[in-house]
Amino acid sequence: MNARAMSPVLVGRSAELGGLRDALAAAPGAVLVGGDAGLGKTRLIREFARDADVRVLIGGCLELGSDGLPFAPFTTVLRGLVRDIGIDGVAGLVPRGDTGGLARLLPEFGEPESDAASGEERARLFEVVLTLLERLAERGPVVLVIEDAHWADRSTRDLLEFLVRNLGGAPLLIVMTYRSDELHRTHPLRRLLAGLERLERVRRIGVGRLSRADVAALVTELLDQPPPPGLVERIEARSEGNPLFIEALLDDDGTLACELPESLRDLLLAGVQRLPEETQDVLRDASGGSTRIEHALLAAVSGLDDAALTRVLRPAVAANVLVVDGDGYAFRHALIREAVHDDLLPGEYTRLHTRYAEALEKDPALVPAGRLWVELSYHWMKAHDSTWALVASWRAAGESRKALAYAECLGMLERVLQLWDKVPDAAEHTGADQVKVLEDAATAADQAGEYDRGVKLVTAAIKAVEDADGERDTARWAMLLELRGRMLNQMARPGFVEDLRAAVEALPVDPPTILRARALSTLGNYVRITTSMDEAREAALESLSIARALGDPVAEAEALITLFCARTDYEDEDRLTEVRETAERCGDHRVLLRYYVIRSHFLEGAGRHEEAAAIAGRGKELAREYGVARTQGTFLSINQAEPLVSLGRWDEAMAVMNHALEQDPAITTRTSLLVLSGWVALSRGDFATARTRLARAAEIMKLKLKWMKTQDYFSMLWLESSIALEEGDPAAAMEAVRPVLDHGGLPDDSRYAWPVLVTAVTACDQLGEEAAGDLRRVQERAEGLETSGPLQRAYRVTYEAKLAKAHGRPDRAAWEKAADAWEDLGNPYYRARALCRAAESALAGGDHESAADLLRTVVEITGRLGAVPLGDEAADLLRRTRAPRGGSAPLGLTPREFEVLRLVAEGRSNRDIAEALFISAKTASVHVSNILGKLDVASRGEAAATAHRLALFATPKVGA
Repeated sequence: MNARAMSPVLVGRSAELGGLRDALAAAPGAVLVGGDAGLGKTRLIREFARDADVRVLIGGCLELGSDGLPFAPFTTVLRGLVRDIGIDGVAGLVPRGDTGGLARLLPEFGEPESDAASGEERARLFEVVLTLLERLAERGPVVLVIEDAHWADRSTRDLLEFLVRNLGGAPLLIVMTYRSDELHRTHPLRRLLAGLERLERVRRIGVGRLSRADVAALVTELLDQPPPPGLVERIEARSEGNPLFIEALLDDDGTLACELPESLRDLLLAGVQRLPEETQDVLRDASGGSTRIEHALLAAVSGLDDAALTRVLRPAVAANVLVVDGDGYAFRHALIREAVHDDLLPGEYTRLHTRYAEALEKDPALVPAGRLWVELSYHWMKAHDSTWALVASWRAAGESRKALAYAECLGMLERVLQLWDKVPDAAEHTGADQVKVLEDAATAADQAGEYDRGVKLVTAAIKAVEDADGERDTARWAMLLELRGRMLNQMARPGFVEDLRAAVEALPVDPPTILRARALSTLGNYVRITTSMDEAREAALESLSIARALGDPVAEAEALITLFCARTDYEDEDRLTEVRETAERCGDHRVLLRYYVIRSHFLEGAGRHEEAAAIAGRGKELAREYGVARTQGTFLSINQAEPLVSLGRWDEAMAVMNHALEQDPAITTRTSLLVLSGWVALSRGDFATARTRLARAAEIMKLKLKWMKTQDYFSMLWLESSIALEEGDPAAAMEAVRPVLDHGGLPDDSRYAWPVLVTAVTACDQLGEEAAGDLRRVQERAEGLETSGPLQRAYRVTYEAKLAKAHGRPDRAAWEKAADAWEDLGNPYYRARALCRAAESALAGGDHESAADLLRTVVEITGRLGAVPLGDEAADLLRRTRAPRGGSAPLGLTPREFEVLRLVAEGRSNRDIAEALFISAKTASVHVSNILGKLDVASRGEAAATAHRLALFATPKVGA
């Protein structure tokens, strides 16, 4: 096979190319390009990049990635960008010109701006990468290509997902390629693909096998002449339309290079086996590296000098087995490398990887900075050298932690633990005991969100501390218990409070320590979501006392926040002032953002909606300044959306919530967003969306029901009962609210119970006598609730008005009082609901003119909000009032007679008409008689027929 065995023309991919070009024209967006190995995904991307007049950044995932090499494609992209525009050019594209965060990906940027390995630092890194790409795209369209994503490490997948979910307005297209035949049922890329495909701006392109016509075109291109008769059919039969296999099968003279290969491996090796023996030897050496190998590293491993290596490799390059890639080489296709590597004998395999490891230890510069210890871990493991594999894995874990690649750090530490018993002096080689390794692995699991693995690791560490000879290391034991408690809480598993209590009890009161202060604050923060509010307050107060005694402002601020959350009084804002002053003084942005969360939460709960929306917006701006807008800032989205909904700014609120949901927020935030957006959909008459969002929220609550967090649990039940009422099923609504009747005393109980009790009493009213027992339970629950702040008072007066109606005593004054309360708070929708009920009471009392005035206000408000169900109800009531109205009815009828005729045409009886129009049956009969006379008909049926014939009611009329 010679160089002619690679077609200079891309064949059979016009549709796929068109899809990529369309995606670029519509950027920002993302394209997922999948197909079996050898189908030409890389050729497709190269052709697209060559034709597109844009900047193309390409990074490939390494097969080594599964062994812990984090962010590999992004490191490649950054290195290429630095080569292109320089360090200063990159600095000009990141916030404040600070490239310290990028140092975690590329050492050329110096040392990381912080040694901290935390979720906040990782969030900032992701933000910096996105900002860099978007600002680059503002200068001109950018295509970011991540190839071979089936080999992507966890950190690369996380960063990719973040970028795609948070694309802004700049013309940035992200293209990701992967082998679909590699994606077995449990492959980690499957979850990412499934999540991204649901996003509006993400397209999927499948690269399929070539048709017979395309096979013929490719063979013609390869031969530079029409193929001999029968060759195309034979090529197609053997290759099954796979371009890589077509090129491997075809020889220079127009015959099959390998007539009947026994297997795919034989087919791929055929081209290698026709090369000189010395070239085959070096290709075997090259197969021990990753998908790409530097020239210098291959020279060191093979023992050849530069000139000799170049001479030996030239036939492989000419035959298109190897391709030149910058300062190194890559196999024409990864399948060829895999086939060569798998063909090694056991002894050859071990010796090859030993040579790689020894070459790297002798000269670490043979691989790009940041890859050394991961590569050494890989090669020493392949060489079956447990001692040096353990050492390299321990060092690789440290490098991964520094790069904020927690999943890869965990993988390396689990490898250390796997090797620990095989290395007699493991502690001396690592400088750490086994408990330290377990602790570090559990911490990495916590940071990576791998809580199940983390709990197993930390439990093993706790047992090791308990079983150790001599006096127990109490501080270490307590710290491990706190870590396990936090992870158990994340998984909504029992035992988290017990672990935290045990940690606090283990730490001495005297002398006071910051460790005890933080354990107390954590305990208080977690027990406050149960009914143990007194314990939460006591823990927070002691934590505060210790923090102040030791002069630790961060611990002090955290304790103050926990104390405030343990009992929220919506009429006492003074405590928040102290929290703000301490949070600002401590200078910790994480604590300051927590302050903005609780302040906006407080203001909304106090009914100060405008202020709440403004404070949440300011918090999001600060999150943007700190570089965590699209991670921690998302948490503030619900606190911004909720007051916007209260203010009737529903379109703004939905934009905030939908954007936040696209970013795959934390589970608690997601529940609140789904419930609130579901309620807006319900209020606008979109029952299907409301039901869908309720179902998604319910699925989440199944995972964390034991938390019983009022904000999530009660709100979800409120939405469920509201949907049931709108669908005319009060029994289902009553069933939905029962858990709220049964679970009193939870944190923020009054704030989230009052809306549910309003729906509960509505359900009882609609059910009538059969719900008498339930109504008593609702009243008992309401009597036990405190009312804190104007928002809860508005709910209480609304509840009292509904209760009066449920007892058969409609109270117009009570509804008008409720409407005034909601108007004072600036809540137009709840004001409209109260006005509609006041209008009903006015109609029942015979005051049709006042009712009409109230209903016209409701129709105007609901029209502005798009609140269709309530608007339709008000319009229907308005149509049935007897208030004076302008205009005249047709056929000489009065407006009231025209309304009666409409109901006659619907087949209503006099009693039905009387009930609908709030008149007596006798009056209805008089109106019907007048209608028959004016229409000159003898019966109600003829009157109805006349109305239908003249299409008098084809379009329902709404009085105004």
